[in-house]
Amino acid sequence: MNRSLVRASAIALAAALGFAMPAHAAERTLPSSQAEIQLSFAPVVKQVAPAVVNVYATREVAARASPLFDDPFFRQFFGRDPRQQLQPQRRQQNSLGSGVIVDPSGIIITNNHVIADGTEVKIALADRREFECDVILKDKELDLAVLKIRDPRGDLPSVPIGESDALEVGDIVLAIGNPFGVGQTVTQGIVSALARTRVGIADYQFFIQTDAAINPGNSGGALIDMSGTLVGINTAIFSRGGGSNGIGFAIPSDMVKVVLESAKRGSTVQLPSIGVDMQPVTAEIAESLGLDRPTGVLIATLDPGGPAEKAGLQPGDRIVSVGGVEVSDPREFNYRLATIGVGNVADIEIDRDGRIDHLKITLQAPKKVERPQEVRVQVRGPFAGTTIADVTPGIARELGVPGEPSGVLVTRIDPRSPAARVGIAPGDVVLAINGEEVVTTADFMRLAQTSPLLWRVTVNRQGRVIRMAFR
Repeated sequence: MNRSLVRASAIALAAALGFAMPAHAAERTLPSSQAEIQLSFAPVVKQVAPAVVNVYATREVAARASPLFDDPFFRQFFGRDPRQQLQPQRRQQNSLGSGVIVDPSGIIITNNHVIADGTEVKIALADRREFECDVILKDKELDLAVLKIRDPRGDLPSVPIGESDALEVGDIVLAIGNPFGVGQTVTQGIVSALARTRVGIADYQFFIQTDAAINPGNSGGALIDMSGTLVGINTAIFSRGGGSNGIGFAIPSDMVKVVLESAKRGSTVQLPSIGVDMQPVTAEIAESLGLDRPTGVLIATLDPGGPAEKAGLQPGDRIVSVGGVEVSDPREFNYRLATIGVGNVADIEIDRDGRIDHLKITLQAPKKVERPQEVRVQVRGPFAGTTIADVTPGIARELGVPGEPSGVLVTRIDPRSPAARVGIAPGDVVLAINGEEVVTTADFMRLAQTSPLLWRVTVNRQGRVIRMAFR
């Protein structure tokens, strides 16, 4: 009995038993020729791999003094402070990552953390050519950087930038980079998820998640689709042990385009703002609004005279989509604005009391956030070694703290201080100490000078309220 007759019999039997054949069942077939068995990703890899480079960044750091210098007897034997008698020691520290040539003239995109604070940056191609590079743009918030080869000397391979918005969950992707410094490596996987926003990698969060193996050294490498176009820059892995656990994250290529355009203009990256505070629509809010599922973001407050207020947005409006793309998280909303760009017009769909409307808003660069005066905490106790500042509305928005500004921001912390030992970290917003609300730095300093048997501290850390207790 031939294959087609067997298949027809199976379909007839399924129909007789009342089973519905899946719509895609007709598309599944066994390889029918030697050529199909030998299908490979090699043509795509050959097309793209020459444009994926190794990035080497060198910086000078101060060498740590010997701990013997902290010993009173040692200091007495060699003098008041032997560290003052020695010239500060400097040593070179190297970082290794990957990058992608996106223009034949020698423009390279990589991660900011790969080249951060580097005094000398070099790249090596797959054909073993090496070049020195200039850093023409770096953005810590987006964790992206743009390099330019100083003297290309000949043709350079490059990768076309694709549309990351065209990706769908389940699409096959390849990750190309230099893991662990062993040399160029290719791994294959699928798109596991899109629009990941609660990852904790960069300040401006919107990531493609993939199960293609990504390891240290892959940072800045290429995530490509089956047409050989760049759809993402590999950035980080989710791992407790430092190795790949099948959860990797990449910055979408649509954001890469924004950074490259800024680099070509010779300016920094400006991320637009419409002057609103937002909150996601939870299941409880969706039920109260009569929605069949949680979707969109709610406008909480508006800046007086800001773009949103001028366009007619009101507190309580629910933003449904931007440019026809549905949004369900404030970070996703900000990402959509960023890909549209400052000076351009965003088509925002809103739901106001059950009525759908469209507003056109011209995107503007956000106003510069005024930094409040910092206060160094020098009292004895668990807060010694911290530097704090009041939380202004602008800083609260940067930190993603909803509602009215509240608490005191920990801006810096001495890594050897008591505060570091008890678990307080830079970026924490201290909300309460020993049950008393902390509103200003004066409140913080007053409460920090008390001497309770047990300290109870409430902080907001990246949107999560954490309660700590320590002696």
